[in-house]
Amino acid sequence: MAVNYGSKRIVTGAHYGTRDWLAQRVTAALMAVFTLAVLVQVIFTRGPLDYVKWAGIYASQPMKMLTFATIVGLLYHVWVGMRDVLMDYVKPVGVRLVLQILVIVWLVGCAGWAIQVLWRV
Repeated sequence: MAVNYGSKRIVTGAHYGTRDWLAQRVTAALMAVFTLAVLVQVIFTRGPLDYVKWAGIYASQPMKMLTFATIVGLLYHVWVGMRDVLMDYVKPVGVRLVLQILVIVWLVGCAGWAIQVLWRV
């Protein structure tokens, strides 16, 4: 015979904890690698940093791929953080849903703009 101790637990979310914690760390590490790569290129660039030199840093295909991966990682990092903040602090479900949709629309717009800028260089 099964014994029921206490009330049933209401689970909100779908086991986000560990997966999101790890995703935040991995995307943060990716952003750190990107930052170091850019810093190394800036430090070893001779002369003034004008538009041509900045464009040269991002012109190579490996740098474009690293930048693209960093943009995707940054967007996911922001989404996880904003979703968790909204889930923790915005209690009315309708308001939370509207805010989450606004965040998604804003992040998709930022992604499109960033990719357009990256591949225009």
